[in-house]
Amino acid sequence: MPRVPAHLRECALGMLQGGMRIVDVARAINCNVRTVRCLRQRDRVTGQTADRLCSGRPRATTPAQDRYIPTSHLRDRYRYRMATTTARVTPGTHNPSVSAQTIHNRLREAGMRACRPVLRHVLTRHHLQQHCLWSQTHRCWTRQDWRKVLFFDDGRIHVYR
Repeated sequence: MPRVPAHLRECALGMLQGGMRIVDVARAINCNVRTVRCLRQRDRVTGQTADRLCSGRPRATTPAQDRYIPTSHLRDRYRYRMATTTARVTPGTHNPSVSAQTIHNRLREAGMRACRPVLRHVLTRHHLQQHCLWSQTHRCWTRQDWRKVLFFDDGRIHVYR
């Protein structure tokens, strides 16, 4: 049976006890007719509507934390908050902290992905002045002069010894 929140389960049982048809109850809580049938059957047999225990590892975060993680990343979208940062400040339900992989998983579930910020050099006023000075001194160069020059982006070149 698909997961239906506890308050909707109770509402569905109340509607069924009030005389509503199963089809109308399913439309009202926006779920499948078979789900409502199984819910009614489980209530008759066991007298409970809670989820049964299921196998598998328990989640490291609560539903509230699952909602908070994407929201916090959306708030800091221009500063590119890293998943490791979020993992450090998010307490877990079973462990004192949540791993960065858990944060990646929750973001992926929300249709998002974590980004690592790219470090760039900040141009200062001195850099701009040097750039203007360089362009002023080289504005009279001919094509023959420029053929001797090699330009490269030194920010992307890594030299290893």
